[in-house]
Amino acid sequence: MTTVEGVVTSLVIGSGIFIVAYYAVINLGYLLIHVLALFELRDNVREAEWQPPFRPFDSPFYPGVAMVVPAYNEAATIVESVRSMLTLNYPDQEIVVVNDGSTDATMDRLRNAFDLEPVEAELPYDVPSEPIRGVYRSTRYEDLLVVDKENGGKSDALNAGVWLTDQELFCAVDSDTIIDRNALLQIVRPFLEEPDKAVASGGTIRVANNCVVEDGEVQEVNLPKTGIPGLQVMEYLRAFYSGRLGLNRLKGLILISGAFGVFRTDRVREIGGYRHDTITEDFDIVVRLHQYLVDEDIEYTMDFLPEPVAWTEVPGDLKTLGRQRRRWYRGMLETVVANRNMFLRRKYGRVGTLILPFFVMAEAIGPLIEGFGYILLPLAWYFGLLNIEFFLAFLFLTVGVGVFLSWFGVFSEVWSFNRYERPRDVVRLLWYGILENFGYRQWKTIVAWHGLVEYLRGEKSWGAMERRGFGGGDALDAGTSGGTGATAGMAAGSAAAAGA
Repeated sequence: MTTVEGVVTSLVIGSGIFIVAYYAVINLGYLLIHVLALFELRDNVREAEWQPPFRPFDSPFYPGVAMVVPAYNEAATIVESVRSMLTLNYPDQEIVVVNDGSTDATMDRLRNAFDLEPVEAELPYDVPSEPIRGVYRSTRYEDLLVVDKENGGKSDALNAGVWLTDQELFCAVDSDTIIDRNALLQIVRPFLEEPDKAVASGGTIRVANNCVVEDGEVQEVNLPKTGIPGLQVMEYLRAFYSGRLGLNRLKGLILISGAFGVFRTDRVREIGGYRHDTITEDFDIVVRLHQYLVDEDIEYTMDFLPEPVAWTEVPGDLKTLGRQRRRWYRGMLETVVANRNMFLRRKYGRVGTLILPFFVMAEAIGPLIEGFGYILLPLAWYFGLLNIEFFLAFLFLTVGVGVFLSWFGVFSEVWSFNRYERPRDVVRLLWYGILENFGYRQWKTIVAWHGLVEYLRGEKSWGAMERRGFGGGDALDAGTSGGTGATAGMAAGSAAAAGA
């Protein structure tokens, strides 16, 4: 054996052992999170079955909530989305739509649909955002406020809305989102149970593609007709019904979707609002709240609730999906690096010593190592070093466990709130749990490596998210209308949270 062959042999064998051991640890962690999620889901289902002896919509005890809706080039969906929010069952609600310098007809459609008139009063605060061009109030809906400002990005738009509301809570919601009629009543439950401690709560995001939307509400739930959105349904089920619930059981929730999350307004203002130098502001704001509240020795809770649901359109092709997932991966790295002082510090409890380190191992480093494993297998075969035991172990850890965890998510869905009632839909979900491991999962490792390269190059772009929009009474398919679109949050699968 030559020196080169010896070096290659040592490299291949050593790398193979490391990869198998690494993935064994990661998958054991995922399995623990999923088991804990099952117990958490059981408790949530029991609570959801309890009916209060009063009508929640009429209760005077619910805190006021501002729906802060950043909108950039969302002409295709903005009117239907706002109408959906206006019909929500909630006793004290304000809707604050922030037009973030749109270059399409977003502002015109808002004016025409809701009869906006300018508010002549001066701004009461020094708002940490780009200049505000005007503030408008609807003459038809007293609780609808529209802020027109120069473009500054989603974080900037959110800050404008947070500073221009007097409500105790605000709900960060994407402008391309349809919220279930009772979801707001459900998502504020932690603020009723522990009003002095509750700081944030998040709900479930589901895929709206091919669902029937009428009058601002999802009337018929269908699985998408095509494979790419269908695979994302599986990812979302796994991420929310297993990953989020498991983290909630550990009291270590670090992800609340930017498409549907409620926060205490004063706490977010205290940390300076949303950072402008990140493209995953939803992940960043939760981690920073953890850090601030621990540093200030403030008792707090952050919760995920599976019952309240918001629906969003997901990409229908690999090109658009790849742009979205690269952005999520870059944003995850930005947040991790920005908050690195929390890592492995007992001061920050489970979040600092357990959750964040595992998250980085699994979601930031894991896809990169998996991609290296796919390169290692043909290399080992070429040099005659492919060990059948290593191959089977790698296949089991990347495919076998992956299928099991995906089916775990389907089981959680069927056992609990079961929005996909038709047996053939459940069978298709189980099939997607197998299918995603052959081609789609490997593609996601390439996306992660691409995202890493973009992060190292300092890439900051969002990329385009094409939409068809929510058609009245039509099935919603991933499609063709313009707009950047906001994501369903970092945790809806792929590099940012395929498992958690």
